[in-house]
Amino acid sequence: MSLHSRRWLLAGVVVVAGFVGYQIWQHSTADGLPEGIASGNGRLEAVEIDISAKTAGRLQDILVREGDFVTSGQVLAQMDITQLSAKKREAEAQLRRAEIGIHTAKSLVTQREAEHETAQAVIEQRQAELDATESKLARSEQLIRNNTVSQQVLDDDRAAQRGATAALSASRASLAASEAAIGASKAQVIDAEVAVDAAKAAIESLQADIDDSTLRAPRDGRVQYRVAQPGEVLSSGGRVVNMVDVSDVFMTFFLPTQQAGRIALGTDVRLVMDAAPNVAIPAKVSFVSDVAQFTPKTVETEVEREKLMFRVRAQIPPELLRQYLEHVKTGLPGMAYVRLDPDAPWPDFLEANVIQ
Repeated sequence: MSLHSRRWLLAGVVVVAGFVGYQIWQHSTADGLPEGIASGNGRLEAVEIDISAKTAGRLQDILVREGDFVTSGQVLAQMDITQLSAKKREAEAQLRRAEIGIHTAKSLVTQREAEHETAQAVIEQRQAELDATESKLARSEQLIRNNTVSQQVLDDDRAAQRGATAALSASRASLAASEAAIGASKAQVIDAEVAVDAAKAAIESLQADIDDSTLRAPRDGRVQYRVAQPGEVLSSGGRVVNMVDVSDVFMTFFLPTQQAGRIALGTDVRLVMDAAPNVAIPAKVSFVSDVAQFTPKTVETEVEREKLMFRVRAQIPPELLRQYLEHVKTGLPGMAYVRLDPDAPWPDFLEANVIQ
C-alpha cells in the first residue's frame, strides 16, 4: 500500500472514530450535559413591593433615588402631616376636657351621696317625730274619754300626727330623689370615662396615621423607581416608591414534560448568569407548575405531550443572599441547571465554581 493510501485510510479511521464517539456522547448527554442534568434559560426575579401612602395627602419628600440599596426600617419618603397634627391636637384637647368631666361627675356623685345621707337622717328624724305625735295622740284620745283634756288638745294632737306623717312621706320622697340623682351622676361619670376612651382612641388612630406618613422599607431591598414626586397630592393607597426584595430572589425557567415530571420541591439547582459565566449560584426548586404553560391546541399523541413546557422556579437561599445583598441585581439573564437524578454528579464547571 502506498503512503498516500495509508494516509487516506488513517484519516478515515479518525473520522469514523470521531463520529462514533460523538454518537456515544450524544446518546449519554443532553445539550452537552451529563445524564440526569437538565437546563433551561431564564432571568433573575425578585418579589416587588409597592411603598404606598396609607391615607390621602401631599407627598412632602422622597429620600431615596432609583437604584439605591435600602435596609429594613429605612425612611424612604415623608407625607405632609400638618393636617393630621392639627387633628391630633384637637383630640388631645377633647381628652383633657373629658378628663375634667370625669372629675366633675365624680364630685357630683359625692355631693349626691351626701344629700342621700342627709335625706336618710331626715327620714329618721321625721319617723321619730311621727312616733312621738302618735303616742301623744293616743294619750289624748284616752284622756278625752275621762274629760281630762279638752277637745282642742285632742284636735291639736291629731293635726300634729298628720303633719308628722306628711313630713315623713316628704322625706322619703327626697330620699328617692337623691338616689335617682346618684344614679344620674354615676351615669355622667361613665359617660365622661367613655369620652376619655374615645378621645384616647382618636389620638392613637391619628398617631398611627402620622407614623404611617413616614414611609419605611419593610425589608432589605433595592429601589427600582420613584412613582410619585414631592408636592404631588396622592389618594389613599397612592404608590410612591417601587422596590424589590433582594432577600427573595429566584429564577423562573421552563422544562419539558419528561424533565419537569422528575423534579421535586427542594431539588438542587445551579444558576449561571450571562454576566458572570464563571460563577455557579446554588439554588433549590421552590415551585413546579401543575399546568403546562405552552400547550398545543390539541394533545392527542405522545409527541405532542412532549411539547408541553412546565414553569419551574429556583429559589436562592436567603442566607446566601444576605452575604451578597448589595451585589444582587434582578433581570439578569442566565441558565438554570437542574439535577434530575440526586446521584448524578455536577459537571466540573458547575461544581468547581459554585459560591458558598
